[in-house]
Amino acid sequence: MKILVTGGAGFIGSHLVEALVKRGDEVVILDSLNDFYDPAIKRGNLSSIERTAGAAMGEGPVEFVEGDIRDEALVGRLFERDFDAVVHLAAMAGVRPSLEDPLHYQDVNLRGTMVLLEELRKRPQTRFVFASSSSVYGGNTDVPFKESADVPRPVSPYAATKRSGELLCYTHHHLYGIPTTCLRFFTVFGPRQRPEMAIHKFVRMTLEGEPLPFFGDGSTRRDYTYVDDIVDGVVRSIDRCEGYEIYNLGESETTSLSELVAMIGEACGVEPVLDRRPMQPGDVLITYADTSKARKELGYAPSTKVAEGLKRFVAWYRENAMPPGGSSASI
Repeated sequence: MKILVTGGAGFIGSHLVEALVKRGDEVVILDSLNDFYDPAIKRGNLSSIERTAGAAMGEGPVEFVEGDIRDEALVGRLFERDFDAVVHLAAMAGVRPSLEDPLHYQDVNLRGTMVLLEELRKRPQTRFVFASSSSVYGGNTDVPFKESADVPRPVSPYAATKRSGELLCYTHHHLYGIPTTCLRFFTVFGPRQRPEMAIHKFVRMTLEGEPLPFFGDGSTRRDYTYVDDIVDGVVRSIDRCEGYEIYNLGESETTSLSELVAMIGEACGVEPVLDRRPMQPGDVLITYADTSKARKELGYAPSTKVAEGLKRFVAWYRENAMPPGGSSASI
């Protein structure tokens, strides 16, 4: 298959591209390499993809195009290549940063998605996989979260853009027949995780002996999902994309903040120090995926427990982010 992956230089995107290359697909990556976090990290991800592909970008099965999903002319030229599928991962990510700059989140996440959908309108046979988020469930406490649940009350601008993206996808599917799958990711972690995300930050601070920002009483729970399991679900979604569907991709287990910190300490071999703080606006008490639909219809079968995933992440972090002397780099 010939597949366009937006955001393919990022955390999930780079792992997905490598998986697609390994199975023989041709991939074009569209990524702006913006400065939400150090672009050098994303360039490092691209280098890893090149090693997997066994060739430089553009000389093998992977091509990299630096550009913005809001650039209509650029996107239009790319779509002339007649992709079999588009996986749309590019977005401004994160609940807390979206509180600081909601207009930018709206512009990138909604206008950018609409630019892609308008190109797909001209090529309605192309499969479209849209990366949504568990944050669309808002403060819902009816767990585990089911795709059929009513989700009218997102509690952050980021969550609102993801739910709105799902609705835009449905509208274009309804009007033009674009086969579309929306994937609600549940707290993805693993090697190459963005440096501002909790697990990455907590591991770095634990190894450096810094106090961890610990919000609330530690009872909030998340459905942490290892990146390899997420990528498997995305690949299965590409192959089975038809009609309009929404799937939860999570581990279908929850871990409290207190439990997570304890497991990070065990994986690092260091006792974490806590800087206790009040709950932050936009945070939810629990995320918990009902994955029965994805298991039944996609064959999705997540298998990496949180403790094992943390051990793998710490091993990766020590090898890639800590030079001799123990002080971490800006990865």
